[in-house]
Amino acid sequence: MRLRIKASFVLLLTIATISAAQAVAQTPVQPASGKPRAELALDYSYLHSNAPPGGCGCFNLNGGSATFAWPLMSGQFALAGDVTIAHAGTVSSSRDNITLSTFTAGGRYLPRLGRSSLQPFGQVLLGLAHSSGTLVQGSNPGAANAGAAFAGIFGGGLDLRATPRFSIRLVEADYLLTTFDNGSNNHQNNLRISAGVVIRF
Repeated sequence: MRLRIKASFVLLLTIATISAAQAVAQTPVQPASGKPRAELALDYSYLHSNAPPGGCGCFNLNGGSATFAWPLMSGQFALAGDVTIAHAGTVSSSRDNITLSTFTAGGRYLPRLGRSSLQPFGQVLLGLAHSSGTLVQGSNPGAANAGAAFAGIFGGGLDLRATPRFSIRLVEADYLLTTFDNGSNNHQNNLRISAGVVIRF
């Protein structure tokens, strides 16, 4: 069932991306007018985690993220804030589950590409991570600091401008670092892949 839902989402996102790309290709791209606008991105997020220390006892989480960006100066830089919530129903052979939430803020760089409808960006966001579920709060809790640990997001993405107010986030790829206690190195390496829509105000 989950596989069908994921496949349907990917299909819809692909159709929307192709439709927007065709519309942009048929319409001359207009240069940005006026001052840069604040924006809100709503994304589907997939996380791949290797939380168990040593080797890769990897598992996947699915969820969503919302990112707000406030432009600075000429719009090449922005302050950004991100909230991500993702869940994994089965993490280990004991069928533990976990919900991971991150709350981060930081800076974003947006290079200028002239009249192109594509807008890449890079970002560094720092903040807190919270985890819940039987993996960390069961009879044998695995993280004493499950309520609050450090989180860092380092990465970037690519947006496709469809209209002056809407863009499609084709892809965002980030390294997500968390520092929950695990009895070994006390950090987790996560890959976050996101895609969705961007609304400018």
